[in-house]
Amino acid sequence: MNAPVPGAGFIETQFLLSAYRNGFFPMAEPTTGEIRWYSPDPRTILDLRTFNTPRSLRRFLRNHPFDVRIDTKFLEVVQACATREETWISDSIIASYYKLFELGFAHSVEAWTNENLVGGLYGVAIGGAFFGESMFSIIPQASKAALVALVDRLRARGFELIDTQFITTHLAMFGAIEISRKQYLERLKKALEADCSFVAVEANP
Repeated sequence: MNAPVPGAGFIETQFLLSAYRNGFFPMAEPTTGEIRWYSPDPRTILDLRTFNTPRSLRRFLRNHPFDVRIDTKFLEVVQACATREETWISDSIIASYYKLFELGFAHSVEAWTNENLVGGLYGVAIGGAFFGESMFSIIPQASKAALVALVDRLRARGFELIDTQFITTHLAMFGAIEISRKQYLERLKKALEADCSFVAVEANP
């Protein structure tokens, strides 16, 4: 699939990375496409030390394993996340994150079965922080399988923080918690100082 072409609303890469480092993230207005910036209080995170995979999901994944891949279909994952009746993932958002992907900062975790992409998630990795953006699932449990694989990967590579922005029932089942913006920024600062790599080759700032 061809790479997206940045449009008038394309977010400059260094500005976008700086926003993440300072606790902000962008979302496009579904009706106008206008880019708005958010730093919610409280903020939702998944604590890598206490992340909990529900027993029923562990049993399901043992009996119905997915083929989990990293960064093989990043653009397709983002576009699948945007395929819903109302979405904040505009063409400008897609183009901006594809540029981060090309530079090694944005990543996708993908659930495959029978050579079909059936679920996944994408986000941004800086230092020891992973900023989760969105996920999708075509068949039951596919996005959850991607999330479990993401956590396993982050733990193995020494990451310290998963930012999930807002609380959802889906995330709460894994132990997601809300913390104050002040607490979040303190955790973020520490995580950004960590020397971690989501993939083998370190991204260049």
